[in-house]
Parts: sequence; C-alpha cells; structure tokens
Amino acid sequence: MTSYSSVHDHLARLVAFDTTSRNSNLDLIAHVEEVCRPHAAAIRRLPNEEGTKANLWVSFGPQEAGGAILSGHTDVVPVDGQPWTSDPWVLTRRDDRLHARGTCDMKGFIALCLAFAPSFARGLRKPVHFAFSFDEEVGCAGVTPMIERIVAEGAAPDLVWVGEPTLWGVVSAHKGIRDVEVAITGKAAHSSDPRLGASAIHEAVELISVLRRIATDAEASAADGGLFDPSWTTLTVGMINGGTAANILARECSFIFDQRAVPGGPDPDAMLAPFREAVEIARARLAKHGPECGVEVTVRADAPPLQHVPDSPAERLLRDLTGDNSLRTAAYATEAGQFQKRGVPAVVCGPGSIEQAHQPDEFVAVSELEKGVEIFGRFLSRMTG
Repeated sequence: MTSYSSVHDHLARLVAFDTTSRNSNLDLIAHVEEVCRPHAAAIRRLPNEEGTKANLWVSFGPQEAGGAILSGHTDVVPVDGQPWTSDPWVLTRRDDRLHARGTCDMKGFIALCLAFAPSFARGLRKPVHFAFSFDEEVGCAGVTPMIERIVAEGAAPDLVWVGEPTLWGVVSAHKGIRDVEVAITGKAAHSSDPRLGASAIHEAVELISVLRRIATDAEASAADGGLFDPSWTTLTVGMINGGTAANILARECSFIFDQRAVPGGPDPDAMLAPFREAVEIARARLAKHGPECGVEVTVRADAPPLQHVPDSPAERLLRDLTGDNSLRTAAYATEAGQFQKRGVPAVVCGPGSIEQAHQPDEFVAVSELEKGVEIFGRFLSRMTG
C-alpha cells in the first residue's frame, strides 16, 4: 500500500532537478522513465524540435481509448533574486511544511503519481496515463504536441485531471492567457533634432496607451458578479526595454503584454482590434524612415480558457474523490483548457496552495500530501473496480 513516506522520497528527488523553464528537463524525464519502466505498459518521450526538452506520456493498464490522464508540468519558475532561507533545490522540512522550488507547483502532484505507479500496474479496468509536460510556466507552450499525439493515436481519455495546487478544491473553470511581444525598430538620431530620426520608445508609448484604453474600457464595462474575480478580461504590460542614452532617439524598443480572457466573455481578438489598427499606423509612420524600420508583433503563448461544463466526467470524478462540491474558478491559466479544446473533459485539482506558487521558500504542507495519498487511493479503487 502506498504511503506518505514514498511520496516524500519521490518529491525530494524531483525537486533536486533544476527544471527552471530556461533549462532542459531531460534529466528529470529520464528519472521518471526509470521509475515508471517496471510498471508501465508504454512510455513515450516526445522531445521538442531542438531536442533540449521533452514531454513524457506514460500509460498503464489496457492500451485503448478511455480512462484518465493525470497531467502535470515539470518546469518551474526561477528563484533568481528571491530571499530563500534554505536551498531551493533541496527538500527541507520545517514544522509541517516541505520547502523547495516546485513543491506545490507542481512536483508534489507528480510525486503522488510516481508513488502510485506500481499500483497502477495491476488490475486497471481502464487505462491511466501520466502526461508530464515542459514549458507550462512560459504560457503553457509545450504540451500541445503531446495532446495531439494522444488524440491521433486513438488514446483519447474520458477525462483529464490537472494537478495544479488548489488545496484539493475542484477548480471547474479558468481564464485563458495570451502573451504578446511587440518589437519596434526606429531610426537613431541626436535628440537635439528629433526630425532626423524616429524614436522606437515614442512609438511604444503610443501603442501601450492604446492597450491601456482597451484595459480600462474592459474593466469599466464589466458586469458585477460572475464566476471570476476579477470578472473581466484583463490586459497588462509586464515588460519593456529600449534605448541607449538620454540624448539619442531610441532605435529599438520592445514590450510584452499579457491578456487573460474570461471564458465565454468578449472575443479576445476583437478586443485587440484597436491595437492592431494602431500597429498599422505606426508601421506607416516608421516606413518613411527606411525599410529597416517597423513593428513586429509575435504571439509567444496562447493558452485557451477552461470553460465550466457542469457535471462533466472530470468534474464528477474529482468531486467524488475529494468530497468538494463548491464551484471554484481561477484567474490563472493551466493546461486543462488545451485538453478541453481537443474535446477531452478536464478539471484542476491538486495539493498545495496557489498562493505559495512562485514564492521564495515555496512549500507544500505535509497534510496536503497525506490527503493526496487518500485521494489517489480512492482513484485507484475506482479505476480497478
């Protein structure tokens, strides 16, 4: 019978891998393969184009459609500049908390999966899959090819359980996320005569002001209440960079904005129509200064929202396993929306609090993992009948 100590040992090993999104996750993937190999019916490593990272799809039980996917991401956010009081890559217990980067977001859930892998090797009526992805923390960018492969091979499950930290509450819906980078190239000139050049920073200011108007209009027109808090689609500029000196018109400037769309709300593309018009106007202005001048807009990530589907197979299962009957939504995005977009019912539920995710001294409570052992035990009983 699977115990908490097994989960603890797996978690200690998982957090020792520095899988910050800028790094490779291949060492962790190889470790998970080694753990699962004696028990799995099939293991498929799905690398990215560069071969530097990989998704991992592990199957247990009968090789057929149906069953359940347990989904988690292997990457974590950076620890740079954060005031950690212990080594972020060493599992450290203080009181009833286990500290390390990724303990709650979301290697605690993956540790539960690995601890139960031997049990999933025996007596399953329907398949159970692990779907462990890369680059979730940079806009859910890595999982899509794995979802397409699962569906293409006729292994589409009945449901997906995404184990993001929710304190074991069932999250039925969340917002989508889109990250867009805007790179502007102007013409450098001495600031004593701005007519001789074109400031990329000035053009960026114009475009950002349009985004701010879109954002404030969305907030002003939002209806009270609703499932989400905030209840409207938000739009924020999170990064900006440009210029070389105070007395030089900036040749380059770039910024990145973040759009978090409410499922069932205004079309996020339609919201950005005034911005796209402003981009074309800026391009026309800059074109007068030479063919090298212009504006490039790149969508870096575009993860769809998770729509609330009452009484879906995923929601029914997790409510039965946890006993939670509250309706919850989230302003953050997960990979659940991408599975749902491909026709697979999905829900979010896992150990730890989202308030601890991305924080210095990130932790998961021991009680959360102990509760996870109980919930996974019920899941095993359901899948073995």
